[in-house]
Amino acid sequence: MHDTLSDPAQLAPGWRWDNSFAALGSDFYTPMATQPIAQPYVVGHSASAQSLIGLPAHALQSELWQHILAGNQVPSGAQPLSTVYSGHQFGVWAGQLGDGRAALLGEMAPPPEHNGVAHEIQLKGAGLTPYSRMGDGRAVLRSSIREFLCSEAMHGLGIPTTRALCVMGSDHPVYREQPETAAVVTRLAPTFIRFGHFEHFSHHDLHAQLRQLADFVIDRFYPQCRADTRLNGNAYANFLQAVTERTAAMVAQWQAVGFCHGVMNTDNMSILGLTIDYGPFQFLDAFYPGHICNHSDNQGRYAFYKQPNVAYWNLYCLGQALLPLIEDQELTIAALETYKTSYPQAQDACMAAKLGFPAVQEGQRDLADNVLRLLAADRVDYSIFWRRLSHWVNNRDDSAGVKDDSVRDLFLDRAGIDAWLLQYSERITQTRRGLAADLMLKTNPKYVLRNHLGELAIRAAKNKNFSVVAQLLRALEHPFDEQPELESFADFPPDWASGISISCSS
Repeated sequence: MHDTLSDPAQLAPGWRWDNSFAALGSDFYTPMATQPIAQPYVVGHSASAQSLIGLPAHALQSELWQHILAGNQVPSGAQPLSTVYSGHQFGVWAGQLGDGRAALLGEMAPPPEHNGVAHEIQLKGAGLTPYSRMGDGRAVLRSSIREFLCSEAMHGLGIPTTRALCVMGSDHPVYREQPETAAVVTRLAPTFIRFGHFEHFSHHDLHAQLRQLADFVIDRFYPQCRADTRLNGNAYANFLQAVTERTAAMVAQWQAVGFCHGVMNTDNMSILGLTIDYGPFQFLDAFYPGHICNHSDNQGRYAFYKQPNVAYWNLYCLGQALLPLIEDQELTIAALETYKTSYPQAQDACMAAKLGFPAVQEGQRDLADNVLRLLAADRVDYSIFWRRLSHWVNNRDDSAGVKDDSVRDLFLDRAGIDAWLLQYSERITQTRRGLAADLMLKTNPKYVLRNHLGELAIRAAKNKNFSVVAQLLRALEHPFDEQPELESFADFPPDWASGISISCSS
C-alpha cells in the first residue's frame, strides 16, 4: 500500500500542507519514496503533540492515518524528501551526511482556530534514503520508543525540543547486533535544519546556497536579526549570536536537570536551539560529572560535564560556516563570545530556581558548587536529591521542632551534608518558605526518563504490551506532579540498571 491520497479532507478538518523547504530547490534535498512496513500498529502516541498540528483526537485510531505515519501512504500535497547536510562527528570532519533514515513530508499547518505554528512532519525509520550510506534506513522499536518518550519528556520539563507524535511498530525484521523489529517515529519541529546544513554548503564553497539557506531561516525564525543594530547591524552575525544564545540556554537546562545527550555532533545541533536526535541519551542516576552515557564514545568527548564546552565548540563550527556571509572575523568572534556570558547566566538562573531562590543570589554559585561536590563524592541520586530537598524546604518548620532527615539520609558524608544544609538554611530563610518550596517543586522533577524505565517500556512493547509506554508517557508529561498511582517511576533505579548499554546503534 503506497498510493497517494487524493482527498486531504479525509485527514483532518482545516488540514493543509506547505512545502517551504522543498521550495529551496534541489541543491538542498533529494526526493524519495518511503518504504512500507507490513501491518503497522500504534505503539504510543502523544495527544499533546497531536494538538500542535490540529489533528482530531480520533485520527490515530484510523487505519488511514496509521498507514500514513508508518510511511505506507503519502497524503496528497506532501513531498517526501531527505535533506543533505555535512558535519563534525566526535570532533572530526565527517563530510557529507544527510537524512539517512528520515523522510520530511512537509509542513502541516493547524486550522486557523488553533492559532498554532506550522510544524514539519518527519518520519524517522521509513526506509532507505539517498543518504543512508551503509545503513538500511530503518529504526528499531527500542530506539524509537526511547526517542518518542524522551521528546515528550523534555517538553514536559520545559526544555526546548523537537516533538514526537507517535511510534508505529511492525513485525518487519531489522538486523542490528541481533534481529529486531522495525518502527517509525513521527517527529515534529518548526524546522529540522541543523548546524550541519550550513557546514555542508560552506565547506563546498556553495555560497549562493549558503546565503539562500541563511535567509530562509532568518526570515522565518529570526526576523529580528534584520533590524538588530548590534554587531554593526550585520544580519548574519546577529543570527549567529541569536543561535548562540538559544543554544546556551538549552544546554544550561540540560545540565540543571542532569540530561546527557550522548552524541553532540554538529549535525545533531538544531539551528533553533532545540534538543534533537535522541540516540544514546541518559538522565543521570547517581551524580557523576564524568559520566559517559554513549558506549560508542570511547574517548569520553560527550561526557556530561563536557557538554557546555562541546556546544561552544559546535557553535564555532557554525560560525566558521557562516563567515563567508558575515565577511568579518571579528564580528563572527564577537557573536560567538556571547556564549561566555549567556551560558553562565542561564546556568545561574537554572540553579537559583532549583535552590528555591526567585532570583540569582550573591554567593549562590559557591552554594551550588559545594552541594554538587558532595553529590559527586557519594554518587547520590541526582533527581531524588533535588526532589527531596524541595520537600525538605516545604516541610521546614523550626518552631515545631520537625526533624526531616530525608536529604541527609542520601549521603555517607553526614557531616558534609549537615554543614551544607545549615549554610543553605541560613540563605533560604530569606525567601518565604511557601514561595521557595513552590518554585522548587515546579523546577525539580519527580519523574525523568531513566534508562531502566525506558527499558521496562521496551520489554513490554516487544510482547505487544504498550501499557507501560502509555503510563510512562503520562508520568513524563507532568513530571512535577506527584501522581501517586505512578509512584514506582520515581523510585531509585534497580541494580540491573547499571548494566544497560546505550550506543549509537539503532
